[in-house]
Amino acid sequence: MNPNEPVTETIAETENYMIWKADEPDGETTYHLELNNVTIHFFQEEWDEFLALIRKLK
Repeated sequence: MNPNEPVTETIAETENYMIWKADEPDGETTYHLELNNVTIHFFQEEWDEFLALIRKLK
C-alpha cells in the first residue's frame, strides 16, 4: 500500500448508486456519493450536514 494514496471504503452500494469514503494521506476524510454518472464529493463537515438533511426526510 502506498502511503501517498487514500485508503477507501465502500459504505453502501446498490445497482446504480454507491457511497464511499476516502481517508486521505493528509488526515482528511472525504465522502463520495455516486449517482450513475454524477459524483458528489463531501468533506467531513459537509457530509455531516448532508446526513442531517437526509434524516429530515423521514
